[in-house]
Parts: sequence; structure tokens; C-alpha cells
Amino acid sequence: MSAYTCQQKNYGHPCFGGEAHHNIGRIHLAVAPSCNIKCKYCTRRHDCANENRPGVASKVLSPAQALEWVKQAVKQDSRIKVVGIAGPGDPLANETTFETFRLVHQEFPDLIKCLSTNGLLLPDRLDDLTEAGVSSLTVTINAIDPWIGEKIYSWVKYRGRIFYGRDAASLLSTNQLLGVSRAIEHGLRLKVNSVLIPGLNDRELPELARILRDLGVSMMNIMPLIPQADLAHFPAPAAGELSRMRDECEKILPQFRHCKQCRADAVGLL
Repeated sequence: MSAYTCQQKNYGHPCFGGEAHHNIGRIHLAVAPSCNIKCKYCTRRHDCANENRPGVASKVLSPAQALEWVKQAVKQDSRIKVVGIAGPGDPLANETTFETFRLVHQEFPDLIKCLSTNGLLLPDRLDDLTEAGVSSLTVTINAIDPWIGEKIYSWVKYRGRIFYGRDAASLLSTNQLLGVSRAIEHGLRLKVNSVLIPGLNDRELPELARILRDLGVSMMNIMPLIPQADLAHFPAPAAGELSRMRDECEKILPQFRHCKQCRADAVGLL
């Protein structure tokens, strides 16, 4: 897929800036339950109607069920233009992700296909993504320094092995940046999410923004920490702190400011 084609297909994506979030809807298909890393701020054990955060879904769908869900959503709301897979685990760690995209792309080739991933398997599965019709990616990168990364991630599972500590953080960061670079070379449009953890990775985010800019990333989305799991004792950033970090990084790389930290089964407008 050419870079021009991908840019055309991503025009109007609500998660890539502009005014699309006001009138372009998306549907997240919760078909990917397995995950290959353990983020210390992540928990997927709870779900209620008022809980809006990544990793939450009321149920996991099969690829066939996901296709039917897309058919219903598009029929009921013509504003649905984007089909994404964002969990509740990591999409690239689940074969159901690729099967779902293939089914949806065959039925709805004009819908934008996007995916949100931690990036560990991005270098390995990039060709499979583009063949399945995916044209935009969001990669969550929270640290580039392994000394910081080991405080954010408990472990990483890669090619049958489990890595811990700085080894895990270094492997994850290497694969993330390599995957981002290759995805951009393939013509995909990239946004990077970064969770702002006060006192942990706040000083590193501007340097990360510079690295991402040089790689050709389109946009950065700095999200506030939701204190939970192993990082429940860390404070969420205050609104002013989050705004200041976005302002500082915006001098380097465009910032997305409309993020709602959506569920893995979100539907409709942001």
C-alpha cells in the first residue's frame, strides 16, 4: 500500500486530529484477549457501564461476531467510518485480530482499519497487518530508557521467552522503535500514545517526542495515568501538569488532545 493511499484512507480519522472527532464515528472490536506484556498500570478484571478506560470490554467477540457487529453499527449510524481493534489485550498477540480485519476488509473495503498495540510484535506482524487492510496504527510507548521502563513493565513475553527488568524494557523499546520506523516506511500513518506517570517518565517524554518526530510519526497523544494495579500509589497528573507536558511536547510533535481513553469495545463518536 502506498503512502499516498494510506494518507487518503486516514483522512477524517477521529484519532488523528482535525475536526473529525465531532462527526466521524468509530467502532472498537474486542476480539483480542491475550497480552504479551504486563504494564504495571493495567488491570482488565473490572467492567461496568460507567467505566471508560483502555483494556475494558463487556465480552470478547469471535471474528464472525465482530463482523456482524460492524454490519449492525454501520447500518444504524452512518457516521461510523473507522473500525479499530484495541484489545482488551494486545491485538498483535491474537490471531483473531488478523482474521477479523480480513473479514471486515472484504465486506467493507472503504472503512478505515486501525489498530492500537504495545508494539512488541510490530516488526514481526507488519506485513500481515497491511495485507489485512490496516492503514493506521497507534503504538503505546511510555519509555525509551530501560531504567525507567523496568518501573513501568513487569515482564515481556517474546518468541516463547519471558523477560524481566531492564532486559524486558530494552527489548520492548527496541521493537517499538523498529516497528514504528518500518510501519512508516510501509506508508502507514502513526500516532504514539504515552501514559504520563508523574515522577517516573515525565522528564523523558520530550526526548521521546524528538525521537518520534525524526522517525516520521504523525502525532503524539499524552494520556494521564489512571492509578491502579501496581501503580495505584502513583498520583494521576493534575490537569495543569498534563497540559504543560502536552504544550512542551507540541513544540516538537503535534499533540492529540481529544483522547477519552476509550474502552476496547467503544462505539460512536469520541
